[in-house]
Amino acid sequence: MERIKGYVDHIIYRNSENGYTVLVLIGEDEEITCVGTLHYIGEGEAIEAEGSYKEHSTYGRQFVISSYEIKAPEDVLSIERYLGSGAIKGVGAALAARIVKKFKADTFRIIEEEPERLAEVKGISERKAREIAEQVEEKKDMRKAMIFLQQYGISNALSVRIYNTYGPELYQVIKENPYRMADDIDGIGFRIADEIASRVGIHTDSDFRIRSGLLYVLQQASQEGHIYLPEPLLLERTVQLLGVSRESVEKHVMDLAVDRKLILKETDGEVCVYSTAAYYLELNTAKMLHDLNISCEVSETAILTKVAGIEKKREAVLDEMQKYAVVKAAGHGLLVITGGPGTGKTTTINALIDYFESEGLNIRLAAPTGRAAKRMTEATGCEAQTIHRLLEVSGGGSEESRGQFGRNAEHPLDEDVVIIDEMSMVDIYLIHALLLAIPVGTRLILVGDVNQLPSVGPGSVLKDIIDSGRFPVVRLTKIFRQAAESDIIVNAHRINKGEHVVLDNKSRDFFFLKRQDANVIISIVITLVQQKMPKYVHASQNEIQVLTPMRKGLLGVERLNRILQEYLNPPSPDKREKEYGGGRFREGDKVMQIKNNYQIEWEIRGKYGIAVEKGTGIFNGDMGIVREINTFGELMTVEFDEGRYVEYPFQQLEELELAYAVTIHKSQGSEYPAVVIPLLPGPRMLMNRNLLYTAVTRAKSCVTLVGDAQTFYRMIDNTFEQKRYTSLKERINEF
Repeated sequence: MERIKGYVDHIIYRNSENGYTVLVLIGEDEEITCVGTLHYIGEGEAIEAEGSYKEHSTYGRQFVISSYEIKAPEDVLSIERYLGSGAIKGVGAALAARIVKKFKADTFRIIEEEPERLAEVKGISERKAREIAEQVEEKKDMRKAMIFLQQYGISNALSVRIYNTYGPELYQVIKENPYRMADDIDGIGFRIADEIASRVGIHTDSDFRIRSGLLYVLQQASQEGHIYLPEPLLLERTVQLLGVSRESVEKHVMDLAVDRKLILKETDGEVCVYSTAAYYLELNTAKMLHDLNISCEVSETAILTKVAGIEKKREAVLDEMQKYAVVKAAGHGLLVITGGPGTGKTTTINALIDYFESEGLNIRLAAPTGRAAKRMTEATGCEAQTIHRLLEVSGGGSEESRGQFGRNAEHPLDEDVVIIDEMSMVDIYLIHALLLAIPVGTRLILVGDVNQLPSVGPGSVLKDIIDSGRFPVVRLTKIFRQAAESDIIVNAHRINKGEHVVLDNKSRDFFFLKRQDANVIISIVITLVQQKMPKYVHASQNEIQVLTPMRKGLLGVERLNRILQEYLNPPSPDKREKEYGGGRFREGDKVMQIKNNYQIEWEIRGKYGIAVEKGTGIFNGDMGIVREINTFGELMTVEFDEGRYVEYPFQQLEELELAYAVTIHKSQGSEYPAVVIPLLPGPRMLMNRNLLYTAVTRAKSCVTLVGDAQTFYRMIDNTFEQKRYTSLKERINEF
């Protein structure tokens, strides 16, 4: 590490979001180009920095700053440079020269202690003198705060957020209750607050720590899909997390309930503990579902006559359940349609569209993901959007508030009928936001396969709505003739019924290659993705998807992606790379967004790369291709579905991971021309029928499993599903 000193002559580039800055520093006898994350540094400021020199292939020698300290200007020339740099609004070079000429080395003392004397300088009124003093003081406070926070290992970027939230109160917050930050500041969770608290010297059994720990455990549980936790399990997890006694945790559950941070609800003799937000999400969702569930008198004969006309026009024959779905949809405000692959869900949706259009009604179609919406558009010939775009998502809000939606209770959707596909993927947050935007009197039709894995987010929305028994449900079970010719569909239904599939490879679209060695399996997977499958299903290499049950292990996502990247997108002099998180991204890589980001901006580019449409929001499970890595600007450009381009600052790359292989759970709602599934024994609670059924139904034209046949059969036999603690069904029945 080397140290350099100097003043900032000028800033070449700054990314306002992440603070990445390129500047020219004037040292004792040279100009130095410096790069680094430098929040709140302005031209004219004096700094002392630590880092190292590197040779950039395009921009030459640069000093990469790892840490820095802002120094007060010491000599008359430095003071004049600082004041005239633009750091103080309204003070230019000429005025700065007059101020320093008048007060010389005493300038900063005058500004801080006798600011009214600045009015002695020509061109400065008393009001302007006060403004200059306030700005200098504010910058001084910010610097002081950042230096104070650095001793607790808090980064500059986080320091800025803390200072902006609390101002001078931050010293009290840090020393008395740093856990407040976990509630107040986006990006500071319990773990960071706990680390700061330990450095400050707060005891492990502090009331603040235990209360924050309880809320954190519930928050973590929501990431596993739970809406609540039974009290014994909540206590057990909190004791394990904090390393304190059960008694010291127990008393705080009731205290938090009294403070309305927790809701306690007894169900079947068991105390269920909810965060207040989660409880009211379910409760309000249940109420809005009830409000939509109105029925009206309809003539079944008239409807069936229209359906006959639709059949004639489409040259298709609907079965009794599909016709029944149209009758139910016409007579009810809320309808659920569920069925497995090949049971005619799309045909039913098309019949519903035709019927409602013949009635002169406005219809909107939507699905949870871009891929599912695209598939819905192709299948119906009508435009379908993601639910987020339907609700006009915009940036702003935290992960908990799920962004800001332009369509809500105050500005509802102006449609007569809304049809949502792939409902098994919809979590409690998204259904709540959707229902807020649908006024009573609008027909809402929910379509999905209840046997698929539940949503990645919290809740079991589709299952709970059906199990409540309070709403009309149409179950499609008949496999249609064309679908029956596909072994993917036939075998998916066999798996769902618990029947063993014959693995004789006589099929044209369902194959099982029996192998036992993980490295041999991976070698076959590479050959299939790289050479065999693209030709067989007439698709590009990137459209072939490897699906695996787990993240870790010999056939886990993490290991598979590292290996697949080297074979499917090998290093090349033409492809720039960025090392990140123990791995690397390379231009041309297939990647996936792994968290909802409502603020991030995207643009669809037309001719010459000019933006023709802009919006915000990229969501968990969205997949794209790395198009450019800009090492100078520290940006990575990814193209997602629908041609949406997003620029990620390098500091934000934690939101992306390689996606040559993805977990079966993350593949929900997507359909690929072909899927390849490596399979070896794994944890029983994970390797179940539900997971296998979901994996097989992701393929449109071909499924190839490579691995252990006994594991395949054990998964069919294993009906164990990890319990989700949800209670939408109970909330619905309470109404």
